[in-house]
Amino acid sequence: MAGAGEQSDLFPDATTPEDTTVVNDRCLVRTQHGHRVVIVSGVVLAQYAVGDQMAEAYAMVSLVEQGWADQNDVARAFDRSGRSLRRYQRRFETGGLAALSRAGGYPSGRARLSPSREQRVRRLKAQGLPNREIARRLGVTPKAIRKLLARMGWRDPEPEQVSLPGVTPGGDPNLSAFPSAPLADGPENAPGKPRSPRDPNLSAFPSSGDEPVPVSFDKDPADRRVDRVLAYLGLLDDAAPLFRSGSGVPRAGVLLALPALVDTGVFAIGRTIYGSIGPAFYGLRTTLVALLLMALLRIKRPEMLKEHSPADLGRVLGLDRAPEVKTLRRKLSRLATFGRAAEFGRALAERRVAERGAALGFLYVDGHVRVYHGTRTLPKAHVARMRLAMPATTDYWVNDAAGDPLFVVTAEANAGMVKMLPSVLDEVRALVGERRVTVIFDRGGYSPKLFRTLITDGFDMLTYRKGRFPRVRRSRFGLHQAVIAGRRVSYKLADQGVRLLGGTLRLRQVTRLSEDGHQTPILTSRRDLSAVEVAYRMFERWRQENFFKYLREEYALDALVDYGVIADDPGRDVPNPRRNELDAELRKARAEMAQFAAEYGAEAFSNPERARPTMRGFKIAHGKLAHRIRAALKRVAALEAARASVPKRVPVHAVVSGEVVKLAPERKLLTNLIKMVAYQAESDLVRLVAPHYTRVEDEGRTLIQSALAGHADLEVTDTELHVVLRPLSSPHRSRAIASLCEELNRRRTLFPGTRLRLRYAVTPHPLR
Repeated sequence: MAGAGEQSDLFPDATTPEDTTVVNDRCLVRTQHGHRVVIVSGVVLAQYAVGDQMAEAYAMVSLVEQGWADQNDVARAFDRSGRSLRRYQRRFETGGLAALSRAGGYPSGRARLSPSREQRVRRLKAQGLPNREIARRLGVTPKAIRKLLARMGWRDPEPEQVSLPGVTPGGDPNLSAFPSAPLADGPENAPGKPRSPRDPNLSAFPSSGDEPVPVSFDKDPADRRVDRVLAYLGLLDDAAPLFRSGSGVPRAGVLLALPALVDTGVFAIGRTIYGSIGPAFYGLRTTLVALLLMALLRIKRPEMLKEHSPADLGRVLGLDRAPEVKTLRRKLSRLATFGRAAEFGRALAERRVAERGAALGFLYVDGHVRVYHGTRTLPKAHVARMRLAMPATTDYWVNDAAGDPLFVVTAEANAGMVKMLPSVLDEVRALVGERRVTVIFDRGGYSPKLFRTLITDGFDMLTYRKGRFPRVRRSRFGLHQAVIAGRRVSYKLADQGVRLLGGTLRLRQVTRLSEDGHQTPILTSRRDLSAVEVAYRMFERWRQENFFKYLREEYALDALVDYGVIADDPGRDVPNPRRNELDAELRKARAEMAQFAAEYGAEAFSNPERARPTMRGFKIAHGKLAHRIRAALKRVAALEAARASVPKRVPVHAVVSGEVVKLAPERKLLTNLIKMVAYQAESDLVRLVAPHYTRVEDEGRTLIQSALAGHADLEVTDTELHVVLRPLSSPHRSRAIASLCEELNRRRTLFPGTRLRLRYAVTPHPLR
């Protein structure tokens, strides 16, 4: 027993002894006196002498195969690599326990190199061939070549020091020192002329536009080692696109969208806003091209790149390999650190307004709710397509009269349209100037006070009337017909004036009568439009709804690209959950009271007067029911008093336990803008093909998608990149795309980052 002045420890020392290695919370390995024991949950799984490699390999395999530990934990505990452990598993599966103890010497049945081949290997290696190609020629494995070179003491020759023409210390090594000059259309640059010894991709001259052309010192488009070394040394900000001719290049049809993408100004604006993302092989321009072409190819998120060949996608980008998942995610994170996505979107919208100002007389504004399924506590929003209130983020999109997106704004804490519309229209005013624009929105923005504010700020409004309204007599409806934007429309309409806000706000109401007698009232401040055009513009909101649906399905608009969160305003007020609970209890109590009252009334209606001729007798007979009614009335009164003492809104920190956060918006806004530009380019291609395809309203986008996803032949000349698309499923579809190619050829677009002019054609449809 311990002495009076001593007290034994209640808990022994929990530190791990030096001779014990912990695999995980269930498994450990103990080594003593030259022996090793593997223990699982207190039970010995394996025991062997130190140095018995077969027994140790079997113990490792047993831990993994029986599910006691994973590969990484076992490999770490036994000081092995995960690759070695997987090799042990394969051997055990194929050869059993005996396969874990491989005999010494060279593996039987495997071809080995004779000493006479060393000179040949040395000669092939001196020619710059990779180990895999040498192994293929000699009929051995690349590992055998690698080991032979190690025994020979082979060292790769040091690359010659290259000098970058026109680059001064501290300057941009990608930009040529030569001035911009347009390409001459002389006989030396005639289409189809054989390539000169000088590769046009390697030119240090910029293109005819303001797009800088980077320099490349690689000669083989399929081998970009020199450029990668330069990027590693910090001497390259973006790899120059180098194309090589080829037949049937997968998905090369997506190059058909380059003229439309260049016309959006996304590359020039990106260079102006972001400048550079640092020394890299995949620089800013390459990243933007990759993201845009991925969107058009329906590669909806970076993780889907795993399902596509990097080499095939690289050929479309003019690279040896396309950026893979981690690389592209790093580029997005790098762009997000600048915090300029809103500025980027504003510049894109300004370019769109300058080009399509005529389509901006009517603007459609609507919110799109992106549901969040993670573990963070986020504000809830009503999801109309699910008819539920769920944690979500709301984006407000502004679309033009054709349904194409102009810009997008993310709402703070799912603010409603009434609150967000003024700030959205401030952006619109900055874009369109002082011109008067008609803003069209749904019932979510219904507020007579907001209407008066919009009209005062120089906007016209067009929306549905919300709430109760006096029905219009049938005699006031008349048939209105017109041809608007090439479409014949016909409605039964009634046109009248209405007063809101106590008669201080005068608006125009156009009511549509449906075949089933339903009346749909439309409010507007426009008095110069005909009634049929007012109805047409309002009902054209389906274009924006279809836009949301199309982007959800085709571009993964709702995909969560960033799991990061940032701090939110803890003082932001939110609905008081306690008041919501009281509201629910009050509704239940009122329903219960109404039920008792209905029962009491039914009893009074069926009361036999001969048995109970007086009211006093009726009350006595139904005293219990009356008592329940009085109790229900007291409960309703108590709940109403309790609810009156509870504030409607409280600070969010009083409701949310822990830190108040919101999803980091930068990367999501950036990817939304990329998808918006891709959709705009697709829409522009549909408009160009419309005169040549009669079913463009129904199948226009499907036709363009088929062409973009198709194979194509690439041919590189001195001045041009020829893209010859394979024929489509039917001759008339191929002819439509051929006409589109002629339209695009007249634009004389250069591939971004090169001086190669893009020329398109379609292979003639085979005769049947």
